[in-house]
Amino acid sequence: MMTAVFSNSAVPDDRRRELLYQGEVFVYSASPATTELVGFARELIEDAFGGRDPETAQHDMDVEEFAKLLADLKPRFIHHPECKRLLPMVVAERGCDLGQTYFDVPRLRTSTSDDYLVSGISYAFHPHRDCWYSAPFSQVNWWLPIYPVVPENVMAFHPKYFDRPVRNGSAGYDYAEWNRTSRLSAAAHVRSDTRVQPRPEEPIELEPQVRVVPEAGGLLMFSGAQLHSTVPNTSGRTRFSIDFRTVHLGDVRARRGAPNVDARCTGTTLRDFVRCADLAPMPEDLALDYEAAALAGVS
Repeated sequence: MMTAVFSNSAVPDDRRRELLYQGEVFVYSASPATTELVGFARELIEDAFGGRDPETAQHDMDVEEFAKLLADLKPRFIHHPECKRLLPMVVAERGCDLGQTYFDVPRLRTSTSDDYLVSGISYAFHPHRDCWYSAPFSQVNWWLPIYPVVPENVMAFHPKYFDRPVRNGSAGYDYAEWNRTSRLSAAAHVRSDTRVQPRPEEPIELEPQVRVVPEAGGLLMFSGAQLHSTVPNTSGRTRFSIDFRTVHLGDVRARRGAPNVDARCTGTTLRDFVRCADLAPMPEDLALDYEAAALAGVS
């Protein structure tokens, strides 16, 4: 299929989600809320690097020291109360219903240049769908660069596979087991990463691909069912970005979303989501229903 990229589209959220579930991509310019979120992230990052330029510090730091710094910085950002205030503002700017839209914690991502650190705390993602990792098919991914990015350090979409199955290892992935045994050990994987993660088990044609290069604070939205990967960073600079995910409660209940062409994982990430309006948790009955469906092999 061919993926269309919608720039600063004014379509309402209900229609936008339909298009996202069909494989389209949306990109928006920096806004007051995304600028505030990125500014907050920069404060934490620059404080952690103590006067070094975060984008070039990898050239002056031992890789173990760099990984240790990220192991402290990333959880501090993820769990900071300010993020719970700012993310609903970003979602509201895009016209989403805050009473129906749920979000998970934002991740602070790094992609270092020239294979400096590509495992563990700064994992360079192989081609994958988030749905291989127990994400619901109604999941929408939101991605924002913190500093300016270039085609050599963003992510790539592989749209020919949106509705085409890829043989993969998702059948061996259990989200509850991952949380119990693997998530907290990321910082220990510096030179290599031995954690078992779903990946393609057949050759993937990486071309043609789509790379979107938003401005710093610009916003990229795409379906969690998109096959995407980390571009091998050859820019000479570490890329810092924020991503988080949303689901619409009505879509979760109605099982509206992108098609499941090849995911066979166990469990669900739905319990990670809280309501934008008041931080109420996702209703437990929905998580239980999704877990039961996964065990039964029903999407």
